[in-house]
Amino acid sequence: MTIDFNPVIFDFGLLQVRWYGMMYVVAFVIGTFLLRYLSEKGYFKLAKEKIDSLATHLILGMFLGARVFYVFIYNWSDYSNNLLEVFAVWKGGLSFHGAIIGMTIGCMIFAKRNKLHPMHITDAAVTVGAQGLFFGRLGNFINGELYGRLTDVPWGMIFPGGGPFPRHPSQLYEAIAEGLILFLVLWFGKKRMERVGVQTSIFLLGYGIVRFGVEFFREADSQMGYYFGGTFTMGQILCFLMIAIGAMMLLFFARRKITAQ
Repeated sequence: MTIDFNPVIFDFGLLQVRWYGMMYVVAFVIGTFLLRYLSEKGYFKLAKEKIDSLATHLILGMFLGARVFYVFIYNWSDYSNNLLEVFAVWKGGLSFHGAIIGMTIGCMIFAKRNKLHPMHITDAAVTVGAQGLFFGRLGNFINGELYGRLTDVPWGMIFPGGGPFPRHPSQLYEAIAEGLILFLVLWFGKKRMERVGVQTSIFLLGYGIVRFGVEFFREADSQMGYYFGGTFTMGQILCFLMIAIGAMMLLFFARRKITAQ
């Protein structure tokens, strides 16, 4: 099976509406709706009228963090020779780990302005935001990017940018594991939001473990390659750090039992 979708939904000359961007719009609309639900049911200690402000902080933090991290960590060798390309976000180039850092900063700024525990804000963000990973990976799949390694499994797919041979549809693996399954674990465990930090810790652990495993089926970024004797990718190194941080956070917050005010 060859994957060759048109990444553009509508083309109005200078204005293009792409599937990848639309997936993020869908994810944030769903996330905002779910935040309102958590607020109404008392899981999230934030007035419903402030949800839109939080969503704005998250959106800005995500895109700035994802772009800056990708440019400086993943591909600075190319961007350093053409700085104007840094602003050409429509050509792609976002880092999930950078998005996490950016959204965390956005949560901290919002929490300080609204006098809430920052971890309560991040707990809400990961509880409703994990579903966004599902839509984001579908966008990668439609774009034919971030494909997997060569394979002979029956469901192997040919991606135009990956040569003539079948590859693992690793975007779909991630969509199901990171997006759907992890979201369900967090959503049906939303009562844990009463104790700050637990949901955030579980997200870091869960995502780190799943992404670390899927990376064995995913082709490494061409500009990065493999590390430690050709075994691990940069994504796996960053996920290892996520797992370590998540485990330490879970031990800390499980013992402290800090409640959301």
